[in-house]
Amino acid sequence: MTPRVRPVREDELPAYLDAMSAAFLDRPAVAAIAGDVKDLWNFQRAWAAFDGERICGTFRSWETELTVPGGGRLPTSAVTNVAVLPTHRPRGVLRAMIAAEHAAIRERGEAVGVLYAAEYPIYGRFGYGPGCQIATWTLDAHGAAFAAKPAGSVEVVTPIASARDPMNALFETWRLRQPGEIRCTPYRWDFDLGLREQHWGTPWKGFVAFHRDASGEVDGFARYTGEQKWERGLPRSVISVNDFVALTDDAYDGLWQFLGTMDLVATVKAEQRIPTERLPWLLVNARAATVSELVDGVWVRLFDVPRALAARTYERSADLVLEVVDAEAPGGRTRLQLDAGPDGSTCRKTRRSPDLTLDLAALSAAYLGGARLRDAVLANRVDEHRAGALARADALFATLEPPRCSTFF
Repeated sequence: MTPRVRPVREDELPAYLDAMSAAFLDRPAVAAIAGDVKDLWNFQRAWAAFDGERICGTFRSWETELTVPGGGRLPTSAVTNVAVLPTHRPRGVLRAMIAAEHAAIRERGEAVGVLYAAEYPIYGRFGYGPGCQIATWTLDAHGAAFAAKPAGSVEVVTPIASARDPMNALFETWRLRQPGEIRCTPYRWDFDLGLREQHWGTPWKGFVAFHRDASGEVDGFARYTGEQKWERGLPRSVISVNDFVALTDDAYDGLWQFLGTMDLVATVKAEQRIPTERLPWLLVNARAATVSELVDGVWVRLFDVPRALAARTYERSADLVLEVVDAEAPGGRTRLQLDAGPDGSTCRKTRRSPDLTLDLAALSAAYLGGARLRDAVLANRVDEHRAGALARADALFATLEPPRCSTFF
């Protein structure tokens, strides 16, 4: 079959949501959800694939902005809601929807696309690469003695609605300086704080704690929920950290100590974190903090490769000619001269002989510094035309601090 792909209409939302939920093995109240999202979605960015009159595939994106190493920011398409009915796999439905969105991304002038992959093998063939890693940190509160008293103070915010604007302001400050972070949707905190009714998933009912520095300014927050547990009459409650933003080390230390010394709590779990946290170093016994569930986080695809490579800074200096293999590019590849360094970079098309030929998916994975280029190229063909070119490129794209995207979509 050759599916027809076009933007979905508002009156087709229930059918769109029904197809998407069937692919994800869910059965929500689609009519109610359609009412939730009809004023929030940009329907020109919500694609539906049709088999006759039936929706057999869904694909949506929203406009955002990605922070890159060095603090530059790029217009970005955040891809979500990607699903194909199990009766229509594999018939080219996904490929047709991706072709429609990728063409639209280029027309809109967005330099990058990002997504979370439900299944790892899907997106590499379309030029995406895993650009960040995420992990879950678990703190054994009963075994966690903190080595030093933190500076500042922590307060639990009431009412919850009063936390919204300060949280948004803190997150904006954070995401503008953290490579890998993206601008969130205007309505994110309304749903995350349970301030707006929603019909998909369990409404959030939890708590927000602010950290204040010595002058009283808020410089960090934790959004969390609690689950009461008792074993043999002893408290074994679990704290789940939903969001954690700290602008300073003092805020980070203070919030973790607050969470880890709460009455009745035996375990604190924080998902969507980076695997290299400072948490164990805060403890007398570092083994009380363990990292698990290390997986790929946000995936990245470069659409305007020269613009993207010039937008970030590099911790080393190098002059490289890269030939980037991309099935969607004219002629299937683009040759670029990258003059990169800590103070700025330029990147432009060139006819010079390449130092290195590599696949776009590998370059996209290494772009933020969250994957080593030398590893990312293993899944794809790489040709080294000059001795040592791969090692030089690998060192160039590496960053001291790992990227992170705490926004799941």
